[in-house]
Amino acid sequence: MTNHNYVKIFDTTLRDGEQSPGATMTSAEKLEVAHNLARLGVDIIEAGFPAASPDDLEAVRQIAVEVGNPTSSQNEAKVPVIAGLARANKSDIDKAWEAVQHAKHPRIHTFLATSPIHMKHKLKMDPEEVVQRVSEMVAYAKSFCDDVEFSPEDAGRSDPEFLYVVLGEAIKSGATTLNIPDTVGYTTPDEFYKLIDGIIKNTPGMHEGITVSVHCHDDLGMATANTLAGIRAGARQAEVTINGIGERAGNTSLEEVVMALKTRHPVFNLETGIDTKQISRMSKLVSNYTGMVVQPNKAIVGANAFAHEAGIHQDGMLKHQTTYEIMRPEDVGVNQTKLVLGKHSGRHALRNRLAEMGHSLDEVELDKAFARFKELADRKKVITDLDLEALIADEFYKPRDVYTLHGMQVTCGTMGMPTATVRLRGPDGTIYTQAAIGTGPVDATYKAIDGVVKVRCKLLEFNVHAVTEGIDALGEVSVRIQSENGHTSMDPQSEMEYVRVYGGHGADTDIIVASAKAYINALNKLIIAQTEGSEEKVKNDFGVMLG
Repeated sequence: MTNHNYVKIFDTTLRDGEQSPGATMTSAEKLEVAHNLARLGVDIIEAGFPAASPDDLEAVRQIAVEVGNPTSSQNEAKVPVIAGLARANKSDIDKAWEAVQHAKHPRIHTFLATSPIHMKHKLKMDPEEVVQRVSEMVAYAKSFCDDVEFSPEDAGRSDPEFLYVVLGEAIKSGATTLNIPDTVGYTTPDEFYKLIDGIIKNTPGMHEGITVSVHCHDDLGMATANTLAGIRAGARQAEVTINGIGERAGNTSLEEVVMALKTRHPVFNLETGIDTKQISRMSKLVSNYTGMVVQPNKAIVGANAFAHEAGIHQDGMLKHQTTYEIMRPEDVGVNQTKLVLGKHSGRHALRNRLAEMGHSLDEVELDKAFARFKELADRKKVITDLDLEALIADEFYKPRDVYTLHGMQVTCGTMGMPTATVRLRGPDGTIYTQAAIGTGPVDATYKAIDGVVKVRCKLLEFNVHAVTEGIDALGEVSVRIQSENGHTSMDPQSEMEYVRVYGGHGADTDIIVASAKAYINALNKLIIAQTEGSEEKVKNDFGVMLG
């Protein structure tokens, strides 16, 4: 393989990651994530599954146009490859090419299952038919695109000897990358090392121009270990997602693989092109857009990743940082120092600090952020970086507004029934006021909102945590809701319908207000999805064109 000391990072947050229940992103959100992945330095962005829906095809096309081409200030060598996934059939491959062809460096990624279980029960194909299909479809993809990736789905449970035959045919038909997926997270690191080592040594036609890739799932908690084992065996592309999101238990985490290679460089002696100082911000961005909260003990990007409470640990840290930290927080973009910003701070100071944190705002966006900042500063003495991240997330990382919170009042306690009165601005500009009684202040608030919005849904998950310390802490709330009116989406891999889940995020020093914002945020996503993203249909159903 070429570039033996360099590992390509193939990010599939926008494809495999988005398949997590509740992680669906809008086209605008996917484009913003793609721009940030390019800044992060990923080599390949798998932008989506164009055959899944017209909206997904358009999102991939837009990413190919806007992210997949060099700008005046960008080195062409830094422009990522834009990949689209396709099943091994002509229709999918046609749609993938339609979407990615606009990129400077397009890639078609096609796949077909090779395990006995999948061939018998899902594909209902004989092994000979699978080999023939792979040969034909890789050649078909190659007729459009020089850069073709092939994946034998469920390779972790496939017969290695059969894999050698299938992969040999893929190479003969023009595949330039062979991706080996542990689709169901079944293998152990030793097994996966042997699988990759065997493929490199025994696949007919293997040569220097072929990149072997690994794509591991975390069903048994070994995705990162398996990925690193595959890299040690000779794989030079790692397929990962931000925060490890993905089907079932998720994918290999980008941050874990990259920081393992960097922190243990003497062991691996390998490099990536990732700007690790952007990892923390990227994690926050994806978490906010998907509504999937990063657990505090998550490696690298969790809230507790660089926190120390035990007395012995604190004593060691005070004497020397390396006693209990194998990485510097700054290396992944975690700034532990407090930002001394308050109500007397000006726009220039705010702009500079946001720029240091990686947020480039235009004048209109800065005006909005500054207004929110001043509002928060009136309630808090000191504004920290975490406060600013939550503020930016709440102001900008949200869907187009259908309904917005215009005001609210809540009464609760032991002397009476919790009651909430909410005032919402509707899509036509009308102000609606509704009161409701609930079992608690949040329940009452959500019932009042339901009384205005009138969208049937089920609250699946409600999470609240303080962003910063102290009694004036900014609170963040994340919710996940599910439509109860039969709104479903098609899973392009299984061709089965599933009920979609929507995430919402809100932040405020008043946790009930944050709860209301998060719920409205999720409801807006559900409403837009139910209208199939069509602005004309939103106009018909809700009386106004969305901005």
